[in-house]
Parts: sequence; C-alpha cells; structure tokens
Amino acid sequence: MNPRRKSRLIVVAAVGGLIAGAIGLMLYALTDSIDLFYTPSEVIEGKSGQPPQIGQRLRIGGLVVPGSVVRDATSLMVSFDLVDTGPKVTVKYNGILPDLFREGQGIVATGVLIDNTIIEAEEVLAKHDEEYMPPELAEKMKGIKHVKPGQGAGSL
Repeated sequence: MNPRRKSRLIVVAAVGGLIAGAIGLMLYALTDSIDLFYTPSEVIEGKSGQPPQIGQRLRIGGLVVPGSVVRDATSLMVSFDLVDTGPKVTVKYNGILPDLFREGQGIVATGVLIDNTIIEAEEVLAKHDEEYMPPELAEKMKGIKHVKPGQGAGSL
C-alpha cells in the first residue's frame, strides 16, 4: 500500500474513532437525565417484561383514583394513587399541586421510583384540556370510559 494512502487511512480511522467515542460518552452522560414515560401498569409489570429499577427517574401518567388523595395537615406533602387499566401506583409529592388537579383527573408526574409501587414526585402536571391525554396513555386507556366531573349518575 502506498505510504500516503496508509497515512490517510490512519487519520480517517483515528477521526472516526474519536467521533464514535465522543458520541458514546454523550449518550452515557445523558442516561441520568432521560425520563422514560411509564403508565402505572408498566411500572408494576415493566415495558417488554423489564420493570424500572428502584432509584430510576421516570415520568408516569394516569388517572388519580377517587378517594385516594391524602394531605398532611402540617406540611405540603400529598399522597395519591394513579391507575390506568391495571394496578395502582402511589405518588408522593411535597409541594403545591396544580389548580387543575382533582380526583379522576389525568396527570403526569416526574420523579424517582423509591419502591416497586411508590414514586416520589418532583413535578406534577395536570392536563389543561378535557380531551387531551398523552399518546402513550391514550393507547393504554382505549375502551375505558372516563366520567367527567359533574356527569356521574347522581348529577343533574
């Protein structure tokens, strides 16, 4: 092989290796800041059979179970259950909940999994539109009828 071609090949291979290494390091650094979206059923059963690990950051979306909201009288700590089509997951949040937060409402919480069924949330978001639901949650909730507040069996 021509010495000139050999030196070019070595330079191209070295640059390619450096670029691949830089991309690998960036992806590794981003793993701590990626929040994967889960539904309550996926937290318990896992996505593709692989449940999230304790200590993992995640986003969870579901409906607040009526009667499950528990507020601490001495602090801003709130605990409530979320459900989609299967098991319930408990969310604990220390802070002021959004104005649109209520029982039976769809919410998305960002936090850390501290137990198999308990999430310590850092942020709680309530949906703004009656019809909006995250696409992943909407897919899981197909076929479940959601009763809007004030439209129950005993309302006028």
